[in-house]
Amino acid sequence: MKTEHSQIQEQRRKFLKGFSLALGTTALGVPLFSLSSCQSSNTAGEQTATSDQEQTTGQNRKMGIALVGLGQYSANQLAPALQETENCYLAGIVTGTPTKVDEWKTKYNIPDKNVYNYENFDSIADNPDIDIVYVVLPNSMHAEYTIRAARAKKHVICEKPMATSVEDAQRMLDACRENGVGLAIGYRLHYEPFNKRVMELGQEQVFGKVVSIQGGNSQDLTSGNPNIWRLKKDLSGGGPLMDMGIYVVQGACYTVGKAPVAVTAQFGEVTSPTYFYEVEQSVNWALEFEDGLIAEGTTSYAEENDFLKGKAENGWWTLEPAYGYDGKEGETSEGKMNLPNIYEQVQQMDGQAQSFRNNEPSIVPGEMGLRDMRILMAIYESARNGGKRVTI
Repeated sequence: MKTEHSQIQEQRRKFLKGFSLALGTTALGVPLFSLSSCQSSNTAGEQTATSDQEQTTGQNRKMGIALVGLGQYSANQLAPALQETENCYLAGIVTGTPTKVDEWKTKYNIPDKNVYNYENFDSIADNPDIDIVYVVLPNSMHAEYTIRAARAKKHVICEKPMATSVEDAQRMLDACRENGVGLAIGYRLHYEPFNKRVMELGQEQVFGKVVSIQGGNSQDLTSGNPNIWRLKKDLSGGGPLMDMGIYVVQGACYTVGKAPVAVTAQFGEVTSPTYFYEVEQSVNWALEFEDGLIAEGTTSYAEENDFLKGKAENGWWTLEPAYGYDGKEGETSEGKMNLPNIYEQVQQMDGQAQSFRNNEPSIVPGEMGLRDMRILMAIYESARNGGKRVTI
């Protein structure tokens, strides 16, 4: 695998010069609009309008978000969502691709002074329009730009996974603490009705004690471009576990409201070596919780699945699909979950902006991201050692 420092730097330089994000975080496509938040955010030009005075004063103030990285997730999900949010709006952009600037400026009425590149990014510290920096870059760049944003005294939302190592995740958390800014992770499912219902069922023991959890989240990439950044370990930090499997790990943790104490894992067979010569094709694992509960998980870049299932002493539940941007369906032993599919990123960013604005703890804090990095790294350690039990 390519791990030499010079190769890493070359990969990063290629990205910063315009390497596009080839895939969204899960399935592609623009999600449904939120049923509960239909107010469009104001454009940059409207910020001076007297009718929008509430955006600049008091607890009703909308917080300005700068998106760092203008790939598909920013373009297809986050920027459109920021036209629907009530607590925040799209105030600025940071990109290494100059050809994208005019389109974004025109589409979202972003002034020149709120447009940055990766070289002048640190000057964002002097811009009062920007309250929050949302890091939407390849995984290996999360630590650098979170730390730089923290030093610029901006709150940070960092896309998942938080980092590519436990050490980097800790550095990010430390930087935000030292600079007195908030850090939240882009865990949108904590704001989504179906997964919130699973949290209630499991944590409140609606059907009694949870006795088993199963989850899977996979996407077949073997018919596309084998050179996308997600398949390059220097940029991604790993394969489907870092991208898709983290949802399954999260699902197990929020089903019971606690973290596992140990893990065993195995890599799957590599059947498409053209794609998977740097990162794993698939991995299966079992998370062990302190009360003996086992949560089984699977993820792959060579098949399709999307589910979260739980069984308790007196009932069961299933989400399938569970993790995608929309189209979720759920059922329990008592019947169908009659819940709405919402525009999840709207609720996520509104919730995170509100916590920053009110100086309140986030429900998806940096500490949660650090916890999950420890779990992911333990899964990799176990799989590399043939399924050895690794404590977390």
